Amino acid sequence: MKKIQCATNEGIDARVVAVEATLTKGLPSFSIVGMVSTAISEARERVKSALLSNDFSFPPKRITLNLSPSELSKSGSHFDLSIALLILLNESEEDFSEWFVFGELGLSGDVKENIQLYPLILSLANQGVIQKAIVPKESLEKLSKIPDVSFYGVSTLNEAVKLLKDQANAEPVQQNSSIEYPFYELGNAKYYYVKEYIEDFKDVKGQEIAKRAALIAAAGFHNILLEGSPGSGKSMISSRLRYILPPMQMPEILDMAKLQILEGKEPLFKPHRPFKSPHHSSTLASVFGGGSHKARIGEVGLANNGVLFFDELPYFSKSVLEALREPMQDNKIHISRVNAKVEYPANFLFIGAMNPCPCGNLLDEYKECRCNELEIQKYKNRLSEPFLDRIDINVVMQNVKNDDKASVGSKELHKKVVAANIFRQKRKQQNFNAKMSDAEIEKHCIMSEAASETLAMAIDRFKLSFRSIKKVQKVSRTIADLVESSVIEKEHLLEALSYRRR
Repeated sequence: MKKIQCATNEGIDARVVAVEATLTKGLPSFSIVGMVSTAISEARERVKSALLSNDFSFPPKRITLNLSPSELSKSGSHFDLSIALLILLNESEEDFSEWFVFGELGLSGDVKENIQLYPLILSLANQGVIQKAIVPKESLEKLSKIPDVSFYGVSTLNEAVKLLKDQANAEPVQQNSSIEYPFYELGNAKYYYVKEYIEDFKDVKGQEIAKRAALIAAAGFHNILLEGSPGSGKSMISSRLRYILPPMQMPEILDMAKLQILEGKEPLFKPHRPFKSPHHSSTLASVFGGGSHKARIGEVGLANNGVLFFDELPYFSKSVLEALREPMQDNKIHISRVNAKVEYPANFLFIGAMNPCPCGNLLDEYKECRCNELEIQKYKNRLSEPFLDRIDINVVMQNVKNDDKASVGSKELHKKVVAANIFRQKRKQQNFNAKMSDAEIEKHCIMSEAASETLAMAIDRFKLSFRSIKKVQKVSRTIADLVESSVIEKEHLLEALSYRRR
């Protein structure tokens, strides 16, 4: 019995599948077992045609292919090549058990690309279970960016057969694990960023407090809530914040490309963090993921390492807002179905935008609010206290005036964000300030004596909860990083307190 390794998707991760074959005497037949999908069952016809088109004789035996483990549901046409090779090389003395083989076969024996190969192989590489793999040659440009895996590209079934028959002389393709973007190097890691600002903060006139808050949110990855009248610039600031976010390491860029493929897009391998903005009418399943048989990823999971923007925040359903509390706190999301239980990473920066009242004119200097007290209270009560407690920075936007001018652009803000992150990384802090654990807060949020006294007074005056205290410390740490201060001073703490919800 011969064996070759392959894999199948389980949520956004991959599971190793052992493809085993036996050819025995008996009435000629060809069966594939192991809880396989229709695409794998149809491999029988593709494999038969590919073998006969390339002058290989189809064995007149009882052929049984087993995809193990049998209790795991398997799908995808990328099993074709491994099935064909096992049939052709079943009597060979060579051992193929260490090889991973992926590829869909055409009827003429050509090996075709499958868009699901990249997320599959990246997941296997992250698990450390794959060392060498035979893949379609046309997939090499994307796959060669995955580190620590030797890839061997083939265009036809004949090339794959020759490669396995002469394994000693097979040469892998050269790794291409870099991208052509600016970066800075710290330690042994490279941090990539993009010097282009499709939407620039120069377009935002006035709103200096909101722009300052956006800078702090970007530098520390803090959740932020913008409240203001229609037209005050909430959406403008939110859409521009994505371009000043911290640089990305290569593993983050590779994971982002995997999510782009799962979303049905072509991977870009560009250090632009994702920006997801679901509509307020979106269902629970579309925001968080789900499905009756297969748990698919939703907008929250696709926003991992990027921005999740909820415009018209109070109009989202109560179930969506309350379910959002878990990923905002734990940076991951669980989806449970009868057939699957999946955990997705959800490490995002949340931006919420809302009006001060249903008509939007409550804070407007020139327009009259048409809402009564009951309507305003009902509108604000759509956001629960536990949900609001997970927001780090709260900003009330002012009216835009004719004489307001743009004071700073995205290029200048981005430089400050990059400098703040270099300062953070130099003190050996891995996580963003907003994502620090209690132990990291204790270690890195060192306060001056005046700042400590001010915090004690604030705790007593505002009756701050434990979570609120930690939140103020984290925001203070980011403000101190922006001026490269190793100690949190009183002015840093006072500014952080000014962003807490009234």
